[in-house]
Amino acid sequence: MSECQGSLTPPVRKEGCLHKKRKWPLKGWHQRFFTLDNGILKYAKTPIDVQRGRLHGSMDLGLSVMSIKRKAGCIDLDNEESIYHLKTKSKEHFEQWVSSLRHHRQHRQFSISMAPSVDGDTPVCAVAGQRRQSSLHRQASLGPQARLAAGWYHDSQDMEKCDRDLLHCQSGLGNMEQMLHSLESLHKSQSATSFSDIQAACLENGKKEKRVSRRWRAKSSLKDNKPLLQVPNSMPTSPLRSHASNPNLASAGSDAVLANYSTSLSDGLNISPEHGRLCQDFYSLAQRVHTSLCAVYMALSSEREKGKKLEQESLGAGAAVHLMTLRKSLSQAVALNVELTNRLSRIHIESNLSELIAAPAGAELATERPMLGRPLLAQLSESQLSVSEGEFYDAQEVLRSSSSSEATDDDDSSISDDVSDTISEDTGSRASFKSQQSNAPSNPETFDGNREFQTGRRMHLPAPAADTSSIGLWDILRKNIGKDLSKVAMPVELNEPLNVLQRLCEEMEYSDLLDRAADTDDPAQRMVLVATFAVSTYASTISRAGGKPFNPVLGETYECIREDRGFRFIAEQVSHHPPISVCHCDSKKFVLWQDVRLKNKFWGKSMEIIPVGTVNVKLLKYGDEYEWNKVTSCIHNIMGGQRWIEHYGEVIIKNKKSNVCQCKINFIKASYWSSEANQVQGTVMDQNGRVLHRLFGKWNEGMYCGAQRSARCIWRPGSLPQDHELYYGFTRFAIELNELDPVLRPHLPPTDTRFRPDQRFLEEGNMESAQREKLRIEEFQREKRRLMEDKNILYTPRFFRKNITQDSREEWLMNNTYWELRKDPGFSKIDNPILW
Repeated sequence: MSECQGSLTPPVRKEGCLHKKRKWPLKGWHQRFFTLDNGILKYAKTPIDVQRGRLHGSMDLGLSVMSIKRKAGCIDLDNEESIYHLKTKSKEHFEQWVSSLRHHRQHRQFSISMAPSVDGDTPVCAVAGQRRQSSLHRQASLGPQARLAAGWYHDSQDMEKCDRDLLHCQSGLGNMEQMLHSLESLHKSQSATSFSDIQAACLENGKKEKRVSRRWRAKSSLKDNKPLLQVPNSMPTSPLRSHASNPNLASAGSDAVLANYSTSLSDGLNISPEHGRLCQDFYSLAQRVHTSLCAVYMALSSEREKGKKLEQESLGAGAAVHLMTLRKSLSQAVALNVELTNRLSRIHIESNLSELIAAPAGAELATERPMLGRPLLAQLSESQLSVSEGEFYDAQEVLRSSSSSEATDDDDSSISDDVSDTISEDTGSRASFKSQQSNAPSNPETFDGNREFQTGRRMHLPAPAADTSSIGLWDILRKNIGKDLSKVAMPVELNEPLNVLQRLCEEMEYSDLLDRAADTDDPAQRMVLVATFAVSTYASTISRAGGKPFNPVLGETYECIREDRGFRFIAEQVSHHPPISVCHCDSKKFVLWQDVRLKNKFWGKSMEIIPVGTVNVKLLKYGDEYEWNKVTSCIHNIMGGQRWIEHYGEVIIKNKKSNVCQCKINFIKASYWSSEANQVQGTVMDQNGRVLHRLFGKWNEGMYCGAQRSARCIWRPGSLPQDHELYYGFTRFAIELNELDPVLRPHLPPTDTRFRPDQRFLEEGNMESAQREKLRIEEFQREKRRLMEDKNILYTPRFFRKNITQDSREEWLMNNTYWELRKDPGFSKIDNPILW
């Protein structure tokens, strides 16, 4: 019962260095860093690699077999797919790891056996075989019957008696081994003639010869501490497992063999009294051990019959419950399909644009975007309108009838499926035109809600990207290996017509996730949506590895008012050395602010982008204030070949106003041994560390919540334009960011990024003017900085202020002057700094 109680106690996380035998065909041992957490053993080269997700392997101890060699100090772990041979530095270290591995293994096996089918929270180790996965799902599907069987197993008194009998047998076998050594010594002292007489006496009977040979085989196996006795045909030979042993028992006929052998020795030969006494003791002890093993075998047979009976009953009940669940799910799916079909038909009828009438232009609406002769409907989020062109994760979605790759082949036939995937997630994602329009505020500074149709924005850039094949990138980068590339002058052709401030605004493309979180009462579900938003900010980078955003100059600003999305955004470059970009975004439901400092380092064939800073989101309805960090990005194949980008590291999301739950998201680094890339895994845990929700997916394809076979899709990115490769890989949202129309121009400050000449020339395809203006602006900024240093003038940001947090960390907050100056008296009527 102590083992059962120990399996209920949560094991303590353990980590440290062990020696691992190298994989075949390599030889020798190498040191690796291992972590043992909740029954999952992971290892990597260093502790930092474990934190960054650069794992060399992992193993589920609940699905593995453990073997211990105390003399050699070795631990062998086998899960059919791989074998770990581990060795410790000291005996004390060995005992600690053995104890931890046993505790984690027992707790993991107990968790698997007790897991209900509706939870779906028990992770299946990625390296386990398909056969083990199927057995695990079958066991978890038993529900209460599985818990009943587990309770029978742990409460069985017969199993305790078996344990005691096996301990006695083990002790008796040890004594028998010592007696055999003594008999062997006495036997060697006899003369060769006596030995021949012993053989002749033993060979008189054919059965005796057979039993003697079995005795010698038993002797050799006893020396290896592996007693094996053959089971007669009358007994069942199915292997049973009782904790750490699985004995096969011999028949009662072995008693006669031992008696005949003892008689032949005493009658046919003159042996010493000591030798006879040892033989008699050996015979008596063997009888006791044999009797105990028979009792253990009978007890195990009885317990096996009980277990088989319970398993049959459980399988029958589980199948009935599973059938009822399937019927219920089918009826719900049919009803939802009818509802969605009707909704799609209604949308099709209501989408007639011929009846739309442009809203009258008034003085109050002068600051908003014009129709420009294009009466378009309000734009919904890309995650709700578009079909992703990527190959999605292999989890089955609700009502999904075909894979996403098939859906992209035929857009017409995939409309209903994509609407089903998006709308069926929850109530928050079933947004209609009215629900999207209701998010718009009621004045120019808070986004006039009556202007929902006036969102006509451009759909193409003025000119495609320039050809960069003739640029000697190696000559530039080889002189700057290990340096911060933000301080290195690059040809303008390597840039994209957006800067870092606009890239911060681009992260708001899927702000509807925050709107959904602001309308969700469950704090754990709110955390799921906030975590998904944190992942969605990386979606647009999948096609942007070829270009570099412009570095903002000191004092540069960027504003973005999106009536259709219900938010307004302002960003400013508050420092140049080090470069610090800050932004603030607010709506009726949430407020977001962040400060980021990008460090770029070139390492020969790749370039790392390391962000320093935090992202903060406040949900106004509940007062929750979330904070998280950003992960490292790496662009590969800088010098040649197809460039590609990946993100890796861990994101920790905390609610500073409540400790009800927190979230950890792991961006997994691509490895040479795996074809999977862009993988993301996360967990939402309560304050006690219990997992509430599991997240998985790919940052460029979508995020899912729940178990793999029944996960629901939380978010999917919008599809890219058909010609995105020619236009810097921009998304539809990115194409709109640098647009400047005549009505918006008077209301922007001259420091706005849209007025930057080198970036505007690049967007228009005028490379010569763009390069000339870029060099002029850089020289102008250097001269301006020298003048400020000579006069000891410290730069003060216009719209943000520095604040020191309780943990002595710097953060930048908006001073609430930008929107006031924009409204009254207007930026055109006040003095503004000259930046270019």
